[in-house]
Amino acid sequence: MTPLSSTQEHLTNRAPTVHSLKVLTINTHKGFSWLNRRFILPELRDAVRTLSADVVFLQEVLGNNDRHGRNIDNWPDAPHYEYLADTIWPQFAYGRNAVYPEGHHGNALLSKFPILHYENLDVSISGTEERGLLHAILDVPGQADLHAICVHLGLWERHRRRQLRLLCRLLDELPPDDPVIVAGDFNDWLKRAGDRLDRCGLKEAFVTANGSPAKSFPAQWPVLCLDRIYVRNLTTHGPETLYRRPWSHLSDHAPLSVEVRF
Repeated sequence: MTPLSSTQEHLTNRAPTVHSLKVLTINTHKGFSWLNRRFILPELRDAVRTLSADVVFLQEVLGNNDRHGRNIDNWPDAPHYEYLADTIWPQFAYGRNAVYPEGHHGNALLSKFPILHYENLDVSISGTEERGLLHAILDVPGQADLHAICVHLGLWERHRRRQLRLLCRLLDELPPDDPVIVAGDFNDWLKRAGDRLDRCGLKEAFVTANGSPAKSFPAQWPVLCLDRIYVRNLTTHGPETLYRRPWSHLSDHAPLSVEVRF
């Protein structure tokens, strides 16, 4: 995370109250197009920059990969989350989930607001599916602490049930009146997460607007509802699934975006 200077803290305290922000969530597929045909991280960065999102939730983002670094000409020197943040999002947090001989990947959060604290909760159940919940606390001018939780759940339904219980346990530990955004790849094509998360006080942006979660996978022909944006003590407006070009060719998941109001 980029450190916050005393000057930045002073400016944050004097900044006008923020009443709304734009949220984006995307599974970056480790910087490759669907079926790993092309390395497209530079194109993804250009596309993400056009949306002017205030907070970006990233899943399957690479922290390091030595083999790709040796073999791909335009592989960035910086971790992928830092490369994507560039000069637009001065604050970022990374939670390493999967570690292997050549590197590691996990969840990340990019923010235009100061990140006061973050931690990564390991919710891996068993086997080789390493999963995590990245919980960050953001300092949004004029508002209570904003809790942003970036989620990537397992492929097995029994794993997701246990991971959702861990997510709800985390939510129960937060101050009940603080605003919360939970976004990411839930892998919930069976659409069973909603009832449990409703009981935790979360409301899903696309369900609120359209009556059902967004279809986000595969990006070129979305048929499965894998990705979600939930809020608590906030309202959502204008949720959008980004499935047209260039987005349909920049990952295997279509990104989701929404305006969130305090």
